[in-house]
Amino acid sequence: MTPRTPGPAPEGAIRVGRIVTVHGVRGWLKIESGTEPAGNILKYRPWWLLRDGHWLRVELDAGELSGKRVLAHLAGVDDRDAARHLCQLDIHVEAAQLPPLAAGEYYWHQLIGLQVVGRDGDHPVVLGVVVSLLETGAHDVLVVRGNDAAVDRRERLIPYPAVLGVDLERGSLAVDWAPDY
Repeated sequence: MTPRTPGPAPEGAIRVGRIVTVHGVRGWLKIESGTEPAGNILKYRPWWLLRDGHWLRVELDAGELSGKRVLAHLAGVDDRDAARHLCQLDIHVEAAQLPPLAAGEYYWHQLIGLQVVGRDGDHPVVLGVVVSLLETGAHDVLVVRGNDAAVDRRERLIPYPAVLGVDLERGSLAVDWAPDY
């Protein structure tokens, strides 16, 4: 299947990276990896790209880690011009491909959208919803944006060590964090 052939939507698509630009003249691509370590993105097959509302299933036929840079080659993409048409597309994989985690560990995509409940004294208070996470080196940081259910509309950066518990079934995340922090 060529990368230009739309396929069915992948089951539980999870973004794991992005095609940044071309590398050389033989269709190789520079990849921005969202996996840890970065080279793990090369273990997933197939990749799914979303272009103009259509899912494209692509097969990785070669890849390498060059320093901190991930390079990949897709089957059927053998020149710079063909590769250029795939630049700036996000790379997704099916959720079932992700390895299981130990109890109490979560993938970032599982935390996005959870309602964040902090404390105002002894009273629980909704601070907002997790909209993204940041990797800072020391620890990950939740980006929490206030909404109609929240105490206010502020955006808060809450360090992951402040997380007291995660309840995926209820869609909530408890934190040791007050509205005035």
